[in-house]
Amino acid sequence: MTRPPPPARTSRRARGAVAVLFFVNGGVFANAVPRYPELKAGLALSNAGFGSVVAAFPLGALLVGTIAGVLVGRWGSARTAVAASVVLAANLVFIGVAPSWWALACALFVAGSFDAIADVAANAQGLRVERLYGRSILNSLHGVWSIGAVVGGLTGAAAAGLHVPVSWHLATAAVLFAGLALAASRFLLRGPDTTAVAGVGRVRLRLIASVGLLGVVAAMANVIEDVGATWGAVYLRGDLGAGPAMAGTAFIALQATQTIGRLLGDRAVTRFGDRAVARTGATTAGLAMAVALIFPAPVTTVIAFGIVGLGIATLVPASARAADTAPGLPPGLGLTLIGTVDRLALIAAAPLIGAVGDAYGLRTGLALIPVGAAVVVILAVTLHDGGPARGRAGGHQA
Repeated sequence: MTRPPPPARTSRRARGAVAVLFFVNGGVFANAVPRYPELKAGLALSNAGFGSVVAAFPLGALLVGTIAGVLVGRWGSARTAVAASVVLAANLVFIGVAPSWWALACALFVAGSFDAIADVAANAQGLRVERLYGRSILNSLHGVWSIGAVVGGLTGAAAAGLHVPVSWHLATAAVLFAGLALAASRFLLRGPDTTAVAGVGRVRLRLIASVGLLGVVAAMANVIEDVGATWGAVYLRGDLGAGPAMAGTAFIALQATQTIGRLLGDRAVTRFGDRAVARTGATTAGLAMAVALIFPAPVTTVIAFGIVGLGIATLVPASARAADTAPGLPPGLGLTLIGTVDRLALIAAAPLIGAVGDAYGLRTGLALIPVGAAVVVILAVTLHDGGPARGRAGGHQA
């Protein structure tokens, strides 16, 4: 395999800048999540009332996120990503000072909307930079997103522990993250975005369907991750009798190994291709969780969640790469389509597992993980068979 030449200085700067945007996208809203109990108590909301408020975030992402591709096509991924990141950060102020249920719901709706737009635009920009490199870098960028989410969550938790007022904490975070996005903007790739494989003609239904299948691959990865976040501790604590500290390690194991897999996955993808890496990872993840469910025990379950995190690490970047290179789609539209499918699946997954858990036990509900992994193995045929090609279109600079 021929090694690509070292990237130019402009490419290296662009990679650093888009990494900052991924860090910002991961860290902004993660600052607010640990303050949820105080926001709920401050507005005297019931569990149902607060649940309906929180639902505004995915609703905004689903509804407004659909225009992300249009914005990228009109303004370019660089401008769109920076603008959306700044608005997303600034919106933290409104979350922190929301005086009522409806005001907090509106702020979370805005947060979900601009989080989705920033996500699509940052991925589009990252894929432009990747094409200049001639090898996979998108996995590591998603790894930086994971690091940002961890840093944001730890910051929020520390602020809560130190009894820093929510409004002060979130306003400070807003300034810092908006400043990071603006500082990165000067090094991004400017000019119009183009897809990696040029195409002409009408966007046909068959093409939309094929990109939709890529969305299912990404959705299965994110649903599996969400299952670990939402139900891992509940399953360990309630069904397996683990202690509080042990119960929390399921999600930690999944997140830690997924981050490691993303940071190290680019070399494997460049050598073996997205399809082979996805199939191997999904097969390993599905088998590990299936064994843990057949022979339930706290330690083996935590280990299984760790293997699952490693197995799904490259799936979302692989889906994004294939969607962005679909011939005949305007810039950003493929990424928008897979994002829409992904959010629909996430909205449906949690209540589905809860309903199955109530009827048949949570152990049965968690079977969604090996089932989702099997779906990925089947649909991996839609992913690239080789690593990112060198010298494809999309690297234009102004």
